[in-house]
Amino acid sequence: MFTLAVNSPLPARARGFRPSAAFVAGAVIPVGDTPQGITLTPDGARAYVANRDSNTLSVIDTATDTITDTIPTNAGPTFVAITPDGTRAYVTFSGAALVSVIDTTTNSVITDIVVSDPSTVAAITPDGTRVYVTVGFSTVSVIDTATNTVTDTITVGDAPTGVVIAPDGTRAYVANQVPGTVSVIDTATNTVTASIGVSAQPRVPAVSPDGTHVYVPNSEPDTVSVIDTATNTVVENIGVGDGPTDIAFFPDGTHAYVTNTLAGTVGVLATTVIPDHGSTGGGTPVTVTGHNLANATAVHFGTTQGVITADTATSITVTAPAGSGAVPVTVTTAGGTGTLGTFYYTPPPTLTGISPAAGPVAGSDQEIVITGRNLAGTVTVFLGATRAVIQTVSDTRITVRAAGAPAPGGVAVTVTTPGGTTSGLSYTYLDPSTVTGVSPNTGPATGGTEVTITGTGLADTDQVTFDGKPATFAVVSDTTLTATTPPSDTDGTVGVTITGPGGTPSGTFTYVTGPGI
Repeated sequence: MFTLAVNSPLPARARGFRPSAAFVAGAVIPVGDTPQGITLTPDGARAYVANRDSNTLSVIDTATDTITDTIPTNAGPTFVAITPDGTRAYVTFSGAALVSVIDTTTNSVITDIVVSDPSTVAAITPDGTRVYVTVGFSTVSVIDTATNTVTDTITVGDAPTGVVIAPDGTRAYVANQVPGTVSVIDTATNTVTASIGVSAQPRVPAVSPDGTHVYVPNSEPDTVSVIDTATNTVVENIGVGDGPTDIAFFPDGTHAYVTNTLAGTVGVLATTVIPDHGSTGGGTPVTVTGHNLANATAVHFGTTQGVITADTATSITVTAPAGSGAVPVTVTTAGGTGTLGTFYYTPPPTLTGISPAAGPVAGSDQEIVITGRNLAGTVTVFLGATRAVIQTVSDTRITVRAAGAPAPGGVAVTVTTPGGTTSGLSYTYLDPSTVTGVSPNTGPATGGTEVTITGTGLADTDQVTFDGKPATFAVVSDTTLTATTPPSDTDGTVGVTITGPGGTPSGTFTYVTGPGI
């Protein structure tokens, strides 16, 4: 992967000014304030830019790189989807519970379609009959383009941030930001048929032109998850730049652009060998994409031949042999031999530690750190049967967030990387801890009162605070703590909070000023 420096709207806003230009083919084209989504017409003649803070769409003539029209819109336009015949554009809004329909011949608003909440991103089926729009906190609205009415509402994961339609129109893929998942929608029934775990903060997904893989940018760990659409599993996590947000494929499927929003760059992904990392022991199923691949007689990883399991003019599925290091992937046909990419053999991972090693059965946003070796490119982390959401990854460290578990108890930690799967560590899901009493519950504002705190799940307490001020404490048992009250600046009743892997239960204590003259 390599990167191209571009303008970056999100970091610019953080620096206190708003960008007002889009970069096209080396030119700078002034548009409206805070440009967000940009979409080309099917013939490539025009581009439509949603300018969020000026409530307009800019229409760009791509032959001259000039603005030919500015269309007033509702509040906060964010994204534009254009029908396959190029006659209409559907615009979503962050500041209005609407989707606007634009006649691209006259560049005027035909109608506004009312949806339940502000909308984010839209995708149109290949036959142009339906628009799928992410709306509100957990739904996708389906719009019939013949009537411009909402015909269905589909519940997906929390905070859907992007939607894309498979090339054959049979499935829609929705990225859900909060749980770190992708919902798979059967467009024939408009039902969710699968939920695929990716990593933290997924953004706008893209489907490869042949429909075999979905690419999901994860803005928290700065990776792109690659989903095999035949198995609905993640086969690779590719490291990219800071804050990846959107992906666009080359028409032949051999490369893709990814916008690294926080880095202000566009990364170029080679997608000819997926996955391009695998076990030194071999056995990794690999898809090789290119041209003139029909009737291939051999695929070599370095000097060792793999086993071909499927072959078309544009794609080969092959099982990687055992090997080591970085090796070229070459394909041999009747027309000769060509190099299509590089495959990186990865040693098996090992785990050395986890901290904290316990947490509430309901799950937690607390960062869990897993240490080890050969962890780069981690694909999945499981705590028992529960998938943990990957936050960051390096070769020696993974941070994850624990989702809720079916029941309390100790479970195995399982990590899968391109080099294999390993376990050996454990994590304990705990029932929520409680505080049932603080005795005595009154004392002088000068502090120094010895109190006994009773409850459940207190053995692993990390901190005791009175009105946010840390107190010295000692664990007596799983049901009892002792603590010394810190001084208070004022009289009154304050919260006594216990912090530990079982949660943050609390009680109360009342500070009283003593007598004086």
